[in-house]
Amino acid sequence: MKISKKATTIAVINQKGGTGKTTTCENLGVGLAMEGKKVLLVDADPQGSLTVSMGWQDPDALPTTLSTLMQKAMNDQCIPPGEGILHHAEGVDLIPANIELAGLEVALVNTMSREKVMKQVLESAKREYDYILIDCTPSLGMLTVNALAAADSALIPVQAQYLSAKGLEQLLQTVQKVRRQINPKLKIEGILLTMTDSRTIYGQQISNLIRQAYGKHLKVFDQTIPRSVRAAETSTTGKSIFQYDPKGKVAEAYHSIAKGVLADAEKRLKRQFEQLR
Repeated sequence: MKISKKATTIAVINQKGGTGKTTTCENLGVGLAMEGKKVLLVDADPQGSLTVSMGWQDPDALPTTLSTLMQKAMNDQCIPPGEGILHHAEGVDLIPANIELAGLEVALVNTMSREKVMKQVLESAKREYDYILIDCTPSLGMLTVNALAAADSALIPVQAQYLSAKGLEQLLQTVQKVRRQINPKLKIEGILLTMTDSRTIYGQQISNLIRQAYGKHLKVFDQTIPRSVRAAETSTTGKSIFQYDPKGKVAEAYHSIAKGVLADAEKRLKRQFEQLR
């Protein structure tokens, strides 16, 4: 019994800005590529932060972006394989985004099957890659719903500076709604605590609070992403943390998260396989 190869699609999501979504998307992607996986990153934020942080400094000048491809899907035009995909030196591919995506989000509202346009765009890529990671915009609007409709799971980076629990509640409700109405297969990959500072008592307290509040029902990654000046600098270099500061604690943390995501995927495949037998 051969399970056909299909990429695992993970939406990296939090409606609050500044939680480390883009950093996580890029470094988890490169971390998975270092483990021998074929990875496609998708910038689904009109600000184009992922595109810029991967070295394309002027996203508005790019001829083909996610909004071009989604527009084509909305008009039932054929998207040639590989169209608009940029190749990064560290072995990951990228579908970039720019400000045009903001206009597209407005146009989506009047489209048939409006929640599934991104899914349509990524359909052919699912056969070419092992992992597709979507960097979501910091809102719970139509683009984020599209990302969740296209995803197998949602990974939620949460900044461990103060308890953004209210925001997290709202986000989990959105995930549940998408699961009920659009994508019954959607799972939560886990909550990833970012910008943690274990040296302060406050930092430890917040980590513990989030684990107590959500750990019973959801996976909260044991590995946290420490706050680091070097990690903050990478967004202007076009390099991942693995290139910029390979021996640092952030690179080590993302390496560990990538391994954890792979291990979880293996477990899921095994379970699927056993159910088929």
